[in-house]
Amino acid sequence: MNKGYLYIIQSLKKSCYYLGSSKDAEKRLREHNNGRTPSTQSGRPWVLKFQQEFPSMLVAKRVENKLKKMKSRIILERIIKEGYIRCIDKMGV
Repeated sequence: MNKGYLYIIQSLKKSCYYLGSSKDAEKRLREHNNGRTPSTQSGRPWVLKFQQEFPSMLVAKRVENKLKKMKSRIILERIIKEGYIRCIDKMGV
């Protein structure tokens, strides 16, 4: 099974965050900064603020979807500060 990563990037232009999942967070950051993602083009440049490895892309995607539903900057900033996602066992891990 392929590992997956959940990542949080921050726009240096707008100071907003974007949350995503990928097999390679560094490569995905380059794609965001190269304008290959329409939803993040206007926020370029982006910096990687956080990434966490999960046992599979499926699990990383589940955690991503759960966090996106929360729509909370406060939660994202807490994750960045603490350096990990707490309570992931409730998200299918």
